[in-house]
Amino acid sequence: MDEHSASVPAALPEAVSDAEAIASIGEKIRDLRKLKRLTLARVAEATGLSIGHLSQVERGISAPSVRHLQLIAAALGVKISWFFDGGDPAPAAERGLIVRAGRRRRLDFTGLGITDLLLSPTLSGKLELLMSEFEPGAESGAEPYAHEGEEGGVVISGRLELWIGEHHFILEEGDSFGFPSTTPHRYRNPGTVPTRVVWAITPPSY
Repeated sequence: MDEHSASVPAALPEAVSDAEAIASIGEKIRDLRKLKRLTLARVAEATGLSIGHLSQVERGISAPSVRHLQLIAAALGVKISWFFDGGDPAPAAERGLIVRAGRRRRLDFTGLGITDLLLSPTLSGKLELLMSEFEPGAESGAEPYAHEGEEGGVVISGRLELWIGEHHFILEEGDSFGFPSTTPHRYRNPGTVPTRVVWAITPPSY
């Protein structure tokens, strides 16, 4: 699940020019690329951009054009808006430390009815925090899946149906959970109202 359906920011210029914005975008590109275990060479091949240019973009040396950001975003499985925080630019002291509610990055999984809001300031650490929103009937998929690491969470509102290995649970608002991510698992919203869950995942999965 790696398709982000948010649109390009309406006021996006032809090229990013602010030094702090350039550095922030480069950091997000690098974090996401490493998280997906892609080399610069792989991204260069997918985008048609040079390894040198991509390296300079990641290090905040070169300002990427909108077209280049679109190519990079497509290669990394997101939309261009993934690299832009919502609202006004964050104060320098908050970058990498604080995520204001209006600046959360989001991933919408087309056709699944699931939206993930990134609560972690960066993806370069060992812990990822997400808030997932499930429409009624939305599910992770008919088949369970497994991956490296551990995860846990708490149901903020609604109900969550959770399968962990051979076990099946119905969680209500306020209930929490945790399990090794290597155990096959899946989940769905069995109710008639949206469900919101805050997840803690290590290592990060985006």
